[in-house]
Amino acid sequence: MTDTKHAIVDTPVGAVTIVGGAAGIQGLYYAEHRPAPDETRFGDRDDAALADAAEQLRAYFAGERTTFDLALDPVGTPFQLRVWEALREIPYGETRTYGWIAASIGQPTAVRAVGLANSRNPISIVVPCHRVVGSSGKLTGYAGGLVCKRTLLDLESGALLDLVARESLA
Repeated sequence: MTDTKHAIVDTPVGAVTIVGGAAGIQGLYYAEHRPAPDETRFGDRDDAALADAAEQLRAYFAGERTTFDLALDPVGTPFQLRVWEALREIPYGETRTYGWIAASIGQPTAVRAVGLANSRNPISIVVPCHRVVGSSGKLTGYAGGLVCKRTLLDLESGALLDLVARESLA
């Protein structure tokens, strides 16, 4: 028996599943999320229970929200939790490297471990692991795929919103 609930939200990057429990959001997953989450932990579907999270996600994709105001309850090791907290310090529309994250948590030589923790982030978008790039600035792996990562970064840079606005004027 679980006290988690989930909701599914249609977004420009496909269906996103929000998983929440009594203490907050535990997961935000893409349809083709890699590594795949354990869906047996999602609980029953309850769109009403997660309506605020769904609305904030929609506002983010509409370019109306740059931060999220949600209680979060990620499950991870103490190291992972530190990395995920550091991710939340990356400003909207900006990127940082794995080395920056490692240094920001006081472990500058833990770049590979940071990369692994980043790849295990259960709360995509809200905990913005998409804002982390390689040391050369190149896009690196992402749970939703590199096209999804590029789409999120374009949205945050205004490029995607500019394209949508131009298309609506045509």
